[in-house]
Parts: sequence; C-alpha cells; structure tokens
Amino acid sequence: MCGIVGYVGDQSALGVVIEGLRRLEYRGYDSAGVAMLADGKLATAKKAGKLANLEALLEESPMAPATTGIGHTRWATHGAPNDRNAHPHVDCTGTVAVIHNGIIENFAHLRAELESRGHELVSDTDTEAVAHLLEEATRGGEVGLADAMRAVCHRLEGAFTLVATHADFPDAVVGARRNSPLVVGRGQGENFLASDVAAFIAHTRDAVELGQDQVVEVRRDGVTVTDFDGNPGEVREYHVDWDLSAAEKGGYDFFMLKEIDEQPQAVADTMLGRLDDDNRLVLDEMRLSDDDLREIDKIIVIACGTSFHAGLVAKYAIEHWTRIPCEVELASEFRYRDPVLTRSTLIVAISQSGETMDTLMALRHAREQKAKVLAICNTNGSTMPRESDAVLYTHAGPEVAVASTKGYLTQIVACYLVGLYLAQVRGTKYGDEIAKVVADLRAMPAKMQRVLDDLEPVRELARDLAGATSVLFLGRHVGYPTALEGALKLKELAYMHAEGFAAGELKHGPIALIEEGVPVITAVPSPRGRSILHDKMVSNLQEVRARGARTIVIAEDGDTTVEPYADVVIRIPQSPTLLQPLLSTIPLQVFACEMAKARGHDVDQPRNLAKSVTVE
Repeated sequence: MCGIVGYVGDQSALGVVIEGLRRLEYRGYDSAGVAMLADGKLATAKKAGKLANLEALLEESPMAPATTGIGHTRWATHGAPNDRNAHPHVDCTGTVAVIHNGIIENFAHLRAELESRGHELVSDTDTEAVAHLLEEATRGGEVGLADAMRAVCHRLEGAFTLVATHADFPDAVVGARRNSPLVVGRGQGENFLASDVAAFIAHTRDAVELGQDQVVEVRRDGVTVTDFDGNPGEVREYHVDWDLSAAEKGGYDFFMLKEIDEQPQAVADTMLGRLDDDNRLVLDEMRLSDDDLREIDKIIVIACGTSFHAGLVAKYAIEHWTRIPCEVELASEFRYRDPVLTRSTLIVAISQSGETMDTLMALRHAREQKAKVLAICNTNGSTMPRESDAVLYTHAGPEVAVASTKGYLTQIVACYLVGLYLAQVRGTKYGDEIAKVVADLRAMPAKMQRVLDDLEPVRELARDLAGATSVLFLGRHVGYPTALEGALKLKELAYMHAEGFAAGELKHGPIALIEEGVPVITAVPSPRGRSILHDKMVSNLQEVRARGARTIVIAEDGDTTVEPYADVVIRIPQSPTLLQPLLSTIPLQVFACEMAKARGHDVDQPRNLAKSVTVE
C-alpha cells in the first residue's frame, strides 16, 4: 500500500515527515501531501506527481514551524491522481486532517449521509468521508481524537489504515488499523507512526506492530493502544535490525519475494467492495448498460506478457460462466491482423500499469471499430481506464519488482469478476451459483497463505536445479496458462531456456525434448469434479517419466494418484479447478526467484526488461 508517516516530538515535523515519505518512495505513488499543526492551527499542502512537486510547493509557500504532523504518498484507488484527490483530506471546519491507505467499501453510503447533513465534500475519494465523520465525532473538540476515531471505525467497512490530526489536540497523532499495515516507532521524547518501518528507521529501531482493529495515540511522552471498543490492546514490540535497504523490503532479500508474500492481501483487497447491499456484483466504473452487455456476442481479451496469461485463464472462466465465445489475443499482434470487430464485441484490455503501449494501441483500434472496451488495470487514472467504457481496478498496490507476481494473480481475480458480472447481467448463472463462486474466491487468500507457509522444499529444489540448462512446464485447462507463466518467470529471472506446453500437445512434437534428467514441472488439476482432466494429466506424467524426465508435480492435498509418477510433489489446498491458478502459480514464482538467486542474478531488475513497456 501507499506511504504513511506521522510524527510527534521536538524536531521539525515537516522535515521528519518529508524524509520518511522519501524513504517510502520505493512503493510507488502518484501524489503526495502533508498536514502540520502549529500555533493551534492546521495547515495542509498536497500535490499530484512526485514528492519533488510537493517540495517545490512548500518552498514557494513555506509552512509555520511545527512539531506535530502527518504525511502521505498516494496510490490512487478512488478518484484520479490529481491535486484535489491527494491526501491529506480535511473536514468542513479545517481542523481535522486524515490520511488513509486501503479501501472503505461503504464510503458511498457514508458520503450521501454526510451530504444530507450539510457537509460539503470536495474530492472523489473514499477517504474524505472519514475527515467529516471525525469532525462530527469530536464535537468541536469536546471529544478526544482517539475516542472519535474509535467511534468512526465502527462505522467503516473494508480495509484501512487511518492517521489523523486535530487542531484542538496539537500534541497527538491518532491512527487506526484494519487489514492494512501500521507500525509505531518509539523514540526518546518523540514517537512515530508509519505504514513501514523504513519511514522512521533513521530515528529509531524500536517498533510496535499494531494488531487488527486497533487504535493508537502517539504523543511525545508515550503511546496508547486500544481496540475499537476502547479496551487496552495487545501489541508486539520488536527491534529492527535490518539496514535501510532491507527495511524498505520489509526484511526480504528482494522486492519480488515481498510482493509474492503480499499476494493473499492483494487478492483480498481486489475482492473488497464487489458486492452491493443486495449481494449483487459491482464493478468500479461501469459505463456500459445492462442492455449493452446483453448484446455482446463475442469477447476478445487483449494483453501482453504475464497479463496475456491472465487472459488465457479468463477465457476458460468467461466461456464457462457466460457461454459467450471468448478469444485471447496478444495485443502486439491484434491490430495488424485486421480483426473482425462490431458494436457487439467486448474487448477486455489487461495491463498492470494502464500504459502498456501495445495494449493501448490495440484498445484504440478497437474503439475506432466501435467495439466496447473494458479495462482491467492496477493504476487509477492511467490512460487505458480513461479511454475505456468500463474499468475494473485490481488493488494489488504498487509492484516494484519487474517480474509481476501480485499483479498477475489480482488480474486473474479481476477476470473472474468480469465473467461473473456478465453471467449475472445475462442470467446465465443463478444468484446462488454466483454467490458460491464469490465465496470460493473469498476463501482463496487463506489458502494462498497456506501455500506460502510451506515453500521451503520449492526453494531447495530450485537450488538443486540451478545448473539445469532447460526446464519444461506442462498443463491442461487453466493449468496450461499456469505452465506458460511458470516458464516466462524462469526466462525473465534465471535467463535460461524454459517452455510451457499444453500437455496434450506433447505427442505432437515437444516430447522429443524429453531426455534423461530434464526437469518437467506440471500443475495437475483436481481429481474432484472434472476428473478426466486429472486422468489425462497423470497419463502425460507417465509419458515423460518413462523417457527419463525428472517430474515435479503440483497437486492438491489428498491426491495420492500422482505419487508413483512424481520425483517431487508440491502440495496445494483443494480448490475448484477454475480457481486453481491462484494457488499453483505461487510455487512457480518462488521457484523462479530462488533459481535466479542461486544463479547470481538481480531478481528485481532482470536484464533488458522494464516494468512498463511504453513503446511498441
């Protein structure tokens, strides 16, 4: 998530906060802002773009010296990345300032309620509602800010970290946490709040990790932690012994490893706010009517690289749930083959950055042909969402590592949501059937965490195979895109030959590549449900094993039929076949990362690659 810094002490609060925000720049952001308390007055400054823009503004219009303040670097979720939507947000009286990470699911209801009581909200964000709720809860300074924060938190739904200041309480900063990180830095005569220890590690290495549903008040002389009901809160104190570089990575060797571990939370965040009060699916910005969607007779997914593999998974789900023909095209090839598009064609364009030039040009070509366009994107306010008829944002947060991990899995979830939404509108699935799939999706983050907790055998395997010259990946159904993604990660990071194949195509040529000792990694479908997929995959395992391959099998818990044909079995929890890529991809990400590390390569910055490809 984005960067949060809060400070109370004897130093220049502005200097501490700006320094902290700079140390959090690695997270990625699209605007920055600060709020300072001086002489009983609240002052704010915020600016779209990089931190340098905010610093230039502060140089032009200096703030009064302050020893209490908060700061934020924003990654847009609700509202475009501009000056008006940048944090902090203030209330009607200008006495409360709030910064926020996360998503407040019921903000539309809260906003309407506040406006009916005469509040004037000036931004497009979900955060601003909190500032006005705190304005009401503090009752002009009669109620303490921490008490007000506890009352407001009971009204909020979703995931959030909130940090607030109030002009009537100039010696305190108050924070709250639910499903989003917030840590306290303990100093001598000063204390800190931050979304990451990197923000305050230059000042103190003594930290307190807040628990779920807790409110914290930091002052010069101490820290008070309670739960949302005001009861004393349990906290975990620890000493940070990382250097600054490691602190930015949360103690991980690489950003990629950190982002792999963030995937359960990213998937959970992408699911937030997707059901309305009637338990019907909603998308972020749907500018297509239900009648428009009912007229669709063909869907084409366009994407590049890892996003293309997410589109291949989408094809299986969308066709199964909607019965609409679905094609998947490499965006770099799409417009050059003169595709047949009509007003009844829906283009689903997938891009983490929203600026991928190949995909953007394909999108524009589709618009010229009068096709409808829905964008799946992780970057609010980027070009592709602006030029589309509908948008579904993934909420993966910034990705620093070039090789996409959490971006990929959240794109798959977004594709599932598009398929279910279309099924809902077109009536191809009953409400209870859609609810069952949504429930299965909501259960996935916990299952993903189980996979992450048991990956040491995968790391050992990667180190053991570091000298291999080639690795092959096999899959059927949604396991085929998983095989392609596993091979791509190994190419990107380990700079070695790797290929992903549809397992049924083995006998049509690729089996000639199998020789003694060649590692073959397979994702085996569940034996439950469509067991024919499982049985066919086991047959493929027998084929390659008979020719001397070293077989590494990803199989769900309880599947013992693969064991006679596997040199190594990697277990994942049971799940519906269509959702299995959310689990089976994770070991392949870790395998590629560990293989690259063992071969001495830079995992976060692989050679010749860029995070966002902005040229054709």
